[in-house]
Amino acid sequence: MRGVATTRRVSRGATLFRFDRSFGVPVVAGADEAGRGCLAGPLIAAAVAFDLDRLDRGARRDLKALDDSKRLQPAVREDLATAILAHARQVVVVAACAPTLDRDGLHRSNLRLLAESLARIDPVADVNIVDGFRLPAPAPEHRAVVDGDATSAAVAAASVIAKTTRDRLMAGPAAATWPEYGFERHVGYSTRAHQEALREEGLTPLHRRSFKSVAYTDLRLFDPQ
Repeated sequence: MRGVATTRRVSRGATLFRFDRSFGVPVVAGADEAGRGCLAGPLIAAAVAFDLDRLDRGARRDLKALDDSKRLQPAVREDLATAILAHARQVVVVAACAPTLDRDGLHRSNLRLLAESLARIDPVADVNIVDGFRLPAPAPEHRAVVDGDATSAAVAAASVIAKTTRDRLMAGPAAATWPEYGFERHVGYSTRAHQEALREEGLTPLHRRSFKSVAYTDLRLFDPQ
């Protein structure tokens, strides 16, 4: 009787972990951020360190759906965030509020937060990976990987932690404090509903005044700098 060949599908998470294992070291950390393109709310960066030698079969199963957070449904992101917290060696989250972003600039704040998140991994990872950018001090030695959140498991995990942390903040306390803005639906991004709320209600303390957005220009709420 002729045998039937079968093809085992490799999970997305396994592919990302394969990249991290290619460095040949046990501990790999990644950093990513959430909220760069929002009109309102903080910018949040996260760093996640995995001890690859300590990820057993159960951990690999729990993390098999790991991917760039933008590709994941909210419920999947939430489940993965729980799994990451359970299986990572360390997780760090740092944030900058709207006034800080206005004062220091979005890009500069982003680099600072990514650097701080990696610097707080203690002890330092054997390899540090960041999504796309070379970072200033106090970042440890690191590798900038374009589309890192779709390439590295550690960076993808950081993107999930940053995104879920930020979404919980915007859909929870922010939405409860300013219910008329619908933050639970758009978490601060420039949707039509958010723009309409801005027309009717104006800016809240969560809104970034220096953000050069066509939404702000069209609404004529203030003169972007």
